[in-house]
Amino acid sequence: MKRYVVPFLLLFVSVLPVPAQKSKDHNFEVAKNLDIFNQLYKSLELLYVDTLNPKETIGTGIDAMLRSLDPYTKYYAEDNQQELRMMLTGKYAGIGALVRKHQRLDRVVIDEPYADMPAAEAGLRKGDIILSIDDQGMEDKTVNYVSEHLRGEPGTSFVLKVLRPSTGKTLQFKITRKNIKLPELPYYGMRAGGVGYINLNSFTEDCSQNVRRAMIDLKKQGATSLIFDLRANGGGSEQEAVDILNLWLPKGVTVVENRGKVRQANKEYKTRVEPIDTVMPIVVLVNDESASASEITSGALQDLDRGIILGTRTYGKGLVQMPIDLPYNTNLKVTTSKYYIPSGRCIQAINYRHSGGGYREHIPDSLTKVFHTRNGREVRDGGGIKPDVEVRMDTIPNIVFYLSATGQDSTEVMFDYVVDYVAKHPTIAPAAEFHLSDADWQAFKERVITTGFTYDPVSKKQFAELVKTAKFEGYYEAAKPAFDELESKLNHDVAFALDRHEQAIRQVVEQEIISVYYYQAGVIEASLNYDKQVKEAERLLQNPDEYRKLLTP
Repeated sequence: MKRYVVPFLLLFVSVLPVPAQKSKDHNFEVAKNLDIFNQLYKSLELLYVDTLNPKETIGTGIDAMLRSLDPYTKYYAEDNQQELRMMLTGKYAGIGALVRKHQRLDRVVIDEPYADMPAAEAGLRKGDIILSIDDQGMEDKTVNYVSEHLRGEPGTSFVLKVLRPSTGKTLQFKITRKNIKLPELPYYGMRAGGVGYINLNSFTEDCSQNVRRAMIDLKKQGATSLIFDLRANGGGSEQEAVDILNLWLPKGVTVVENRGKVRQANKEYKTRVEPIDTVMPIVVLVNDESASASEITSGALQDLDRGIILGTRTYGKGLVQMPIDLPYNTNLKVTTSKYYIPSGRCIQAINYRHSGGGYREHIPDSLTKVFHTRNGREVRDGGGIKPDVEVRMDTIPNIVFYLSATGQDSTEVMFDYVVDYVAKHPTIAPAAEFHLSDADWQAFKERVITTGFTYDPVSKKQFAELVKTAKFEGYYEAAKPAFDELESKLNHDVAFALDRHEQAIRQVVEQEIISVYYYQAGVIEASLNYDKQVKEAERLLQNPDEYRKLLTP
């Protein structure tokens, strides 16, 4: 016995110092490489042929270092604090309007004023061409440049001069900037059959209070079930997500837990107050752009069997960041932990590896692990939140994308049509009832065709690639008659495409028009009439037996 025990003890003792040795080696590598970086920069400062800009040079080095980590760890320089504040609070100081570059005019124009904000209150309209800000001409300026000059300290005023295309008149407005908070809850309302609907597009500061008020109002209007729309909601505050969950979950329930490398990063979040309603049936809408706090909310409701998740699989961001104050009024937003929802799973979809230069590794479904909801239903970690009911939205036709595009290749034909339509129609029907007349649709079609609008059909691109491959492989000449016949059937026929995709194009044009009169709230309300996922959610909520069955193992 002794012959075996003694060697084992010696082996055990010899293993003990290894972690300490690794830590010592790591600390040495940190110190060594920081010293190298310091000496390298000193040598550049002394010897490089031109004078260095330390802010730019070292800032580039910091950004490159952080790029080797995950995409959420980010440095904010002193002159970039506004971006951090806006991300955390959803607030900025300005006029409350989107601006864009009109490619044909080569000018920056007003795109969309926000409801009840200085731009809308002053009377600015979609399509107004920005001429000057406080007598400084904006003729050849970029969108970013104009946007920066429209922003400023709250309470400051400036004179904005614009040209209104529909009248040809130059207009002048004195506008006072104020704190603008992007509308995180742009719309809520009642649907048929006692179904309430709430659309939340971000988890910014105090958004839970707005959701609470909407819930109370909907219940007063007779809501007996709820659709909570988190599609394209990229997340935000973890605490706001917890407070929203608290509307439907009892006090004292653990809904999410953070686990990190250091003790300060570990945190358990419990619901803190009495809820509004713990039995109302809920369907949460999600898609591949629902991330972070959206996934905490939908995942916790799924794990606790408190609601049905409907749509498509979510983004899969299971990482938590916190802002760290650095010297000279700079900040670092750093990933400190992963979060785990009630079943115990983390839904992070991508591993970020740093050895060998760094790479992204998407976790395959085959490597995910099974967890269980409170009722015993199987759920999995990794890869986001998989919906209980999968419903995919219809794909958008290619021509719709190009008609509504705002990029460099944009023809602005839809934008210009909407601007002219608004000039001729002081009012329109309520958002949920508005539709283009047949005469309006024909006018739009003719405008698209007569302006020479063209777009890049995917089929033509793929055909060109096929021809190239056939020539390379040497069988193009033998198959040329077949290629010619196929090419003749892929002719670029805009009129045919307009007729074929009339319904989808009409909807987009109508939404653009509605946004001018009723802002984002009107667009959302109108879109619900032809939203496949909303219709399925309504059907499910009006079938209690089917709803309950989905929550049963």
